[in-house]
Amino acid sequence: MSKRNTQQRRHTIVTLLTEQGQVSVDALSQRFETSEVTIRKDLAELEKNGLLLRRYGGAVPVPQEMVSEHAVKVSKKKQSIADAAAARIRDHNRVVVDSGTTTAALIPLLDKKRGLVVMTNSLQVANAIRELEHEPTLLMTGGTWDTHSESFQGQVAEQTLRAYDFDQLFVGADGIDVARGTTTFNEMTGLTRVMAEVAREVVVMIESEKIGRRIPNLELAWSSIDTLITDSLLDDDLKHAIEQTGTDVICADQ
Repeated sequence: MSKRNTQQRRHTIVTLLTEQGQVSVDALSQRFETSEVTIRKDLAELEKNGLLLRRYGGAVPVPQEMVSEHAVKVSKKKQSIADAAAARIRDHNRVVVDSGTTTAALIPLLDKKRGLVVMTNSLQVANAIRELEHEPTLLMTGGTWDTHSESFQGQVAEQTLRAYDFDQLFVGADGIDVARGTTTFNEMTGLTRVMAEVAREVVVMIESEKIGRRIPNLELAWSSIDTLITDSLLDDDLKHAIEQTGTDVICADQ
C-alpha cells in the first residue's frame, strides 16, 4: 500500500474515532481490508503523535484534560520555527537533521521539496521521512545508540558524516548561553560538532524560553552557527546580543 493510502487510512481512523468515540482493531481491519498488524501499527503511530490512546483491542480519544494549554502553545511555537526553517531549504539540497522534537517538526514540510538528500542520527526523524509521499533520499549515520538523546552517536557516526558534505544542518538545543552558544544536558557533543563541520550553513532551531539557559555542556560555539530560528517571543535585548556574535536571528511569527 502506498504512503498516500497509509496517510489517508490513518486520517480516516481519527475521523471515525471522533464520530464513534472508540474504534476496534478487528472492525478497522475489515473496513480497510488490511491485516490487524497493519492497523496496530497505525494506532501506535497515531498514539505517538498524540491523536488517540490505545486500549486492548482498539483505541479511544485522548481525554481533554490531557491536552494542556501549555502543550498547545509549545506546538504552535515549534511549528512556526519549523515553517521558517523549511523556507530556507531549496529543492535538491543535501541536509542534516539532528535528533529532537523541534527539528522533527520540520520533516512533514519536506514533502513539498524535490530531490532532497537527508541524513539523520534519529530514528524518529527517519521514520517520519519514510511516511512522506515524496520521500527524500534518506541516509543514516549509524553508530552507538544513546538512550538520553534517543539517537545514534559515537565514532562510527562521525566517520560516516565526514564521508559527505551538506548544504545545511538543522539542529536543536537544550539551551542557549548568549555568551557562548548552544548548550546541552548531554555530554556527548562530538557528533553535533562534526555535523556542523560538514555543513555549509548551520541552523539552530530553538524556542525562545530556552534562550538564556546556562547548561554546563557547550555544544556549538557561536563561531559555528550561521542562523538561529526562534519564535516571536524572544526578548529584543537577547536578540541584539546574539546578533552581535555575527549570527542571523529569525523570529518566526506564530
